[in-house]
Amino acid sequence: MKRQSHTTLQDIAAKLKVSRVTVSKALRAHPDISEETKKRVLRLAASMGYTPNIMARSLSSRRSSMIGLVVPKIAHFFFSSMIEGVYNAAFERKYETILTVSQENAERERKHLQTLIAMRVDGIIISISQETKDTEIFKRIRKTGIPLLFVDRRPEPPLPGFGSVLADDRDGAYRAVEQAITVGYRKIGIVGGNTIINIGRERLRGFMEAMRHHDIAVKSEWVVSGGYAKEDGYNAFKQLFKSSAGLPEFVFAVTYPVALGFLQAAKEQGVRVPSDIDIICFGDGDLAGYMTPALTVVRQPTQELGARAVQMILENITNPERTVEHHVILPTQLVLRDTCVERKAQNPPDNVVKLKTV
Repeated sequence: MKRQSHTTLQDIAAKLKVSRVTVSKALRAHPDISEETKKRVLRLAASMGYTPNIMARSLSSRRSSMIGLVVPKIAHFFFSSMIEGVYNAAFERKYETILTVSQENAERERKHLQTLIAMRVDGIIISISQETKDTEIFKRIRKTGIPLLFVDRRPEPPLPGFGSVLADDRDGAYRAVEQAITVGYRKIGIVGGNTIINIGRERLRGFMEAMRHHDIAVKSEWVVSGGYAKEDGYNAFKQLFKSSAGLPEFVFAVTYPVALGFLQAAKEQGVRVPSDIDIICFGDGDLAGYMTPALTVVRQPTQELGARAVQMILENITNPERTVEHHVILPTQLVLRDTCVERKAQNPPDNVVKLKTV
């Protein structure tokens, strides 16, 4: 079937016997055009199925009203919720969001960035993949004049000249481990993550600080690094289960998917949670409160992360001459459910809430 050609401004102008400029101004409600002409143009444009050519408009106005968004995963509660925050905040400001997904692959991420540049987006928000080590692509984007902002994940060490919106990974991990210590655990491990990107480094840092502050020795066999997916949690349990050191009493999982993989492997081996081994994970999930046992989690402000990222990137887009390297860190919340609460603190901190199991 032959593809139907798009209705153009010139097509509308020819039917109404007016200039192309008149049609363009009428569609933008320009004050130079009479109300009667605007109505005629809008009526005919609707009947002819006219849609504006965004790419052509961006060439003439040097603005596309589009924000590029790059995330590592989409089938993940954290990212899907953050994406929703970006979409809603951008839509309220009359911006479209172009979503791309790297699938935790650095090469795919680089290609997505090149595509977004070619589409002439006004700005880019990115949460980098766990493989991302080469930062040259970000420096090249800066030279093009397109603002770029990191959300949740950024390279380590941080790149000068780029802003970021992050959750307080260190403090969230610290409070999770401190909760385990308060309950009475001393044989404590951490599973998943790596120090290539900030979330792994900061969550490990929070773990280590809590252990040191409470004078508890860190057993190297119970520190199992890896990635941020289910298979990383699954493999981490297998490694701990086979270790000569034996299983710890408690593990801190660096993400919700890592916790899910860990729980699956534990179930296969007949290891009961929380009676045989207890767990808290960083990041909530849409089913975490419905599981048995319901997981205690470090909840991130997912929607706010996305909304603040949009706010900051638009500030850079609209005021390029006054661009400032802002870094925002948003607080997390420890949500107590069924795991790691047997002897919980009598007076938990303000950012700790107890939820009933559904």
